[in-house]
Amino acid sequence: MATWNDFLGPLIYLTEQKDFTLALGLQSFQSQNGGTSWHFLMAASTMVVLPVLTLFFLTQRTFIEGIATTGGK
Repeated sequence: MATWNDFLGPLIYLTEQKDFTLALGLQSFQSQNGGTSWHFLMAASTMVVLPVLTLFFLTQRTFIEGIATTGGK
Protein backbone atom coordinates (compact mmCIF):
# COMPACT_ATOMS: atom_id res chain seq x y z
CA MET A 1 0.00 0.00 0.00
CA ALA A 2 2.86 2.37 0.63
CA THR A 3 4.06 2.20 -2.97
CA TRP A 4 0.58 2.56 -4.49
CA ASN A 5 0.47 6.30 -3.73
CA ASP A 6 4.21 6.88 -3.90
CA PHE A 7 4.84 10.15 -5.70
CA LEU A 8 8.45 11.18 -5.16
CA GLY A 9 10.12 7.86 -6.05
CA PRO A 10 8.68 7.61 -9.58
CA LEU A 11 9.08 11.38 -10.03
CA ILE A 12 12.83 10.98 -9.50
CA TYR A 13 13.35 7.86 -11.62
CA LEU A 14 10.92 8.25 -14.51
CA THR A 15 11.79 10.78 -17.17
CA GLU A 16 9.39 10.04 -20.02
CA GLN A 17 5.73 10.92 -19.68
CA LYS A 18 4.61 7.62 -21.23
CA ASP A 19 6.16 5.76 -18.26
CA PHE A 20 4.48 7.84 -15.53
CA THR A 21 2.44 6.19 -12.80
CA LEU A 22 -1.19 7.13 -12.27
CA ALA A 23 -0.37 9.68 -9.57
CA LEU A 24 2.24 11.35 -11.77
CA GLY A 25 -0.11 11.29 -14.73
CA LEU A 26 -2.83 13.05 -12.77
CA GLN A 27 -0.34 15.64 -11.52
CA SER A 28 0.91 16.16 -15.06
CA PHE A 29 -2.69 16.55 -16.26
CA GLN A 30 -3.32 19.11 -13.51
CA SER A 31 -0.22 21.14 -14.35
CA GLN A 32 -1.00 21.14 -18.09
CA ASN A 33 -4.28 22.91 -17.42
CA GLY A 34 -2.51 25.74 -15.60
CA GLY A 35 -3.80 25.03 -12.13
CA THR A 36 -6.60 23.12 -10.53
CA SER A 37 -9.61 22.74 -12.78
CA TRP A 38 -11.44 20.52 -10.34
CA HIS A 39 -14.06 19.24 -12.75
CA PHE A 40 -11.41 18.08 -15.24
CA LEU A 41 -9.27 16.58 -12.46
CA MET A 42 -12.22 14.65 -11.02
CA ALA A 43 -13.16 13.39 -14.49
CA ALA A 44 -9.58 12.19 -15.04
CA SER A 45 -9.54 10.56 -11.59
CA THR A 46 -12.76 8.75 -12.42
CA MET A 47 -11.24 7.46 -15.64
CA VAL A 48 -8.22 6.20 -13.67
CA VAL A 49 -10.34 4.40 -11.04
CA LEU A 50 -12.93 2.97 -13.46
CA PRO A 51 -10.83 0.00 -14.71
CA VAL A 52 -9.92 -1.02 -11.16
CA LEU A 53 -13.57 -0.92 -10.05
CA THR A 54 -14.65 -2.85 -13.14
CA LEU A 55 -12.06 -5.54 -12.45
CA PHE A 56 -13.18 -5.78 -8.84
CA PHE A 57 -16.85 -6.15 -9.70
CA LEU A 58 -16.07 -8.79 -12.34
CA THR A 59 -13.97 -10.83 -9.92
CA GLN A 60 -15.88 -10.09 -6.73
CA ARG A 61 -17.24 -13.63 -6.44
CA THR A 62 -13.71 -15.09 -6.58
CA PHE A 63 -12.50 -12.69 -3.89
CA ILE A 64 -15.39 -13.56 -1.59
CA GLU A 65 -14.90 -17.31 -2.11
CA GLY A 66 -11.20 -16.99 -1.35
CA ILE A 67 -11.86 -15.08 1.83
CA ALA A 68 -14.56 -17.54 2.90
CA THR A 69 -12.37 -20.62 2.37
CA THR A 70 -9.31 -19.22 4.15
CA GLY A 71 -11.19 -17.54 7.00
CA GLY A 72 -13.36 -20.43 8.19
CA LYS A 73 -12.21 -23.47 10.10
